[in-house]
Formats: sequence, structure tokens, C-alpha cells
Amino acid sequence: MNTETTAENKKAVKQDLFESPDFYNIDDLLTEEHKLIRSSIRDFVKKEITPYIEDWAERAHFPYEIVKKFGDIGAFGPTIPEEYGGGGLDYISYGLIMQEIERGDSGMRSTASVQGSLVMYPIYKFGSEEQKKKFLPKLASGEMLGCFGLTEPDHGSNPSGMVTNFKDMGDHYLLNGAKMWISNSPKADVAVVWAKNEEGRIHGLIVERGMEGFTTPETHGKWSLRASTTGELVFNDVKVPKENLLPGKSGLGAPMMCLDSARYGIAWGAIGAAMDCYDSAVRYSKERIQFGKPIGGFQLTQKKLSEMLTEITKAQLLNLRLGQLFNEGKATTAQISLAKRNNVDMALKIAREARQIHGGMGITGDYPIMRHMANLESVITYEGTHDIHLLILGKEITGIPAFE
Repeated sequence: MNTETTAENKKAVKQDLFESPDFYNIDDLLTEEHKLIRSSIRDFVKKEITPYIEDWAERAHFPYEIVKKFGDIGAFGPTIPEEYGGGGLDYISYGLIMQEIERGDSGMRSTASVQGSLVMYPIYKFGSEEQKKKFLPKLASGEMLGCFGLTEPDHGSNPSGMVTNFKDMGDHYLLNGAKMWISNSPKADVAVVWAKNEEGRIHGLIVERGMEGFTTPETHGKWSLRASTTGELVFNDVKVPKENLLPGKSGLGAPMMCLDSARYGIAWGAIGAAMDCYDSAVRYSKERIQFGKPIGGFQLTQKKLSEMLTEITKAQLLNLRLGQLFNEGKATTAQISLAKRNNVDMALKIAREARQIHGGMGITGDYPIMRHMANLESVITYEGTHDIHLLILGKEITGIPAFE
């Protein structure tokens, strides 16, 4: 009898009862299409991610079947034109999609945002018409999974120092080197890889699964993003066909443009993680009785919740304006850095405060708090570390670069 009761209680705790905070009626500023897209992704997350995510994270399991499901709901490359399989949506729609997926889990959002911003975007922006037609529809549908190779074992915040290189062999290129901390790599069918030619100029190449000398070892032992798959890209005399070079743009500015798009998605996604922690904390504060009343009735708990709601609301307004700038083609790298840096830091602080409200229960898988907190420790580092984004802003303010 006791066992059955415990099982029922545990099942009830895991039920997804999420309600999104909107203290400033920001929904009034969204279109009906925006709200419809958000609603459909929220329903998808409640059905396909949140019932299983704690188990996936605990087992460090990447549910590969989610790739096709993401494709079916349009989570891959939503801003890519419909003629190439994308959704043809605006950037606020893209942000809302990332917000809802990361509300479920940062690793799940990483899977989607890498596919859209770091694989499909450069192929669309810098690729040939043949490359677009060959790869984009299959990436959009989830038939293919892609990854983005920029970071190297010895070159993270300084990507211009990369040593991965390719040589012109006449009828093909010969690629050598390695990339590290690559989301999706162990399961990826294609990799957009950034490497230097013989003159030291950075170019993008599409490397396909099955090319001889191309391997993708998986990274094990992660305490963060455990439900996503991470690995390396190793190139040992890989023969890359010349038609796989991205012809539209070269230099470090090309991958940096991709990162701008990805960082924008992260700025929205982080709000999703923060909202999930806040929502759980509000609900728990009303249910947990101490000293004869719900802990939500104590001043310090109300202080924590009030500050959480304030920071989430500020971030929502920040993102809405940034999305408008993106839609107008006016968003700058520094503006994107500000949003990514602020919102991830905000989400991490909210996760920590929410954990305190949950007390000891906050460290268990019965609640999403510790998983979000651990995930955000990766999010605050990847796509530009917290400190690097600070220095990007510093350069914008002073005109003086603190790093080359």
C-alpha cells in the first residue's frame, strides 16, 4: 500500500503543469501566429520531452528519435525559406520555439539550435544552390542531423588560432585536424567544418558521414547537457570534394555570423529554463508547509519569487526588442552578446534560488531544478563565454579591444 502511494505521488510530481509567466502582458505585443507557434511547441514539449527528460538525463541518454520529431514540428531552421524546407518564419517565432524547447531541457534546445543556426544557416547563407537543395530539406525534416565544427582542443575563445587545415589536391581537398565539444557530432550525418587553407584563410566545408578518415568520438562523463550528444570531429587525411566548400563567404566573420544566430536562440532559450524553475518554485512554495503555513507565506520566499519574476520579465522585454531588431536586419553582435550574457546569467541565478526554495527536494529528479542548473553551467560557457561577451560589450563601449 505504501509503495503504491509513493509511486502515485512521484507520478503526480512529474506531471507537467507548467504555466508561463507574463507579468507585463507581453503576449499583447505578439501576433496570433507567434502565439500559435509557441502553443504548438509547448504542447510538443509537454508530450515528447518533459515526461521522459529526467530519465534521459540520469542515464546520459540522447533520444535520437527526437530528431525526426523536431523536424516534423518545424523546429529545425524555422527562419529558412520554405523552398528549402524551412518554415519561412520571423526571428521572434524562432526565439519562442527555442524558449519552449529549453523550458523542457537545454540539451534538447542545443540539438535544435545547432541544426538550425549552425548547420542550416551557413549552408543557406554561404552555400551554393546545389548545396542548399541537397542538404537543407533533409536537415529541415530531421532526415539528416548536422553539427558545427569550430572549437578545437587548444582554441576555444580564440577560434582564429585554429590549426585544422585543408590542402588543394587538384580534384579534391585534403582535410586534417580535430574539433572538440561538438553538439550532435556522434550522430551527425553532416558537419559544417571551419578550417584554414594553405594561405591561412578560414573557409567552411561540408564533411559527410562515411568519408574515409572522418570519425566522431563521443564525449563521456558530462555532468551537464546529459540528454544531448556531444563529441569530437577528427579528420585524418579526409578527402573532401571541391563542391563541398561553402563558396559564399570566407574568413572568421563567416562562422561568427552563425554564432550570432545561435546566441540569439540561446538568449530566448535561457528564459525557458528560468521560467520552468520559477514555475516549479511558485507551485512548491504554496504546497510545502513549515511552521504551520506554506513557505510561500514567508517574506524571504516572497522576496526570492518577486526577484525571479522581475528578472524574467526584464529578459522577456529585452528579447522582444532584440527579435524586432533581428527582423529588421539591425541586430548587432554586441546587442546579441548583451542578451545572451544577461539572460543565461539570470537563468542560472534563478535556478539556484529555486533550488533553495525546494530545499532538499530540489536536488532530486522529482523536480527539474538541478538538471536546469547543471545544463546552464554549459550554456553560460558555450557560444562565447560569459567573460568574452563582457569584453565584446567593453569593446563596443570604449572602442578598444581587450583581446585580438
